[in-house]
Amino acid sequence: MKRSTYRHGDLRRALIAAGLELAREPGPEAVVLREATRRAAVAPSAAYRHFASRDILVHEVSMAAQARLAAAMEDQQRRELARLGPDAAPAARARALLRGVGSGYLSFAWTEPGWFRTAFRVHRDLASSGAAGAAGPRGRTPYQLLSGALDALVEAGQLPPGRRPGAGVLAWSGVHGFATLGLEGPLRDLDGSTRAALAVRLLHMVEAGI
Repeated sequence: MKRSTYRHGDLRRALIAAGLELAREPGPEAVVLREATRRAAVAPSAAYRHFASRDILVHEVSMAAQARLAAAMEDQQRRELARLGPDAAPAARARALLRGVGSGYLSFAWTEPGWFRTAFRVHRDLASSGAAGAAGPRGRTPYQLLSGALDALVEAGQLPPGRRPGAGVLAWSGVHGFATLGLEGPLRDLDGSTRAALAVRLLHMVEAGI
C-alpha cells in the first residue's frame, strides 16, 4: 500500500476522519488504531506520534462525532426558526431553539446510530462539554446549544431563573434516554410514525417540565 505524506496537523485530522468512518455503523468498538492508519495510508509509527493509545484516538473521534451532532442540532434549530418567520416573539423563538435542540438530537441518534454511540460513550463527566473539537459550525457543542436554548427561555420569561440550574441535565437525560431506548432498548422495534409521534410528545413534556 502506498503511504501518504501529511503535514503534522493534517495527519492528526486524517486519523480522526478514519476513526469516524470506522465508527459510523457499529460505534466506538470499531475504532482500531491500526485500521485507522491503514485507511489513512500511513505507517503505524507515525500514528503513535499523535495518539499514544487507542483510547486517546477514540476520545478524539468521540469529539468529532459530537461536532457532527452539533451540526445536526444547528440545522434543526434553523428549520424551527424558519417556520416561525422573522417577526416571531422572543418567547416563541426561545421555544423553537429548544425544540430544535431536542429534535435534532433524536434525529441524529436514529439516522447515525454509530456516531451517536461514539459521541458520549467514553466520557465520565462534563469536562469536555465545551471542547472546541466537539463544536459545530457555529462554534458551540451539543451541550452548549442546549444551554443556550435554556438561557434564551430565561431571557424570554419562559423559564424562571430559579429553575435554570440543573435544567440542562434533566432535559438532556430525558431526550438521551428516549433516543437510547429507541436504538438498543425495548423501544427499538417501534414503527417510524409511532416513534416520531412520541418524540413530539417527549419534547413537549421536557419543555413543560423544566
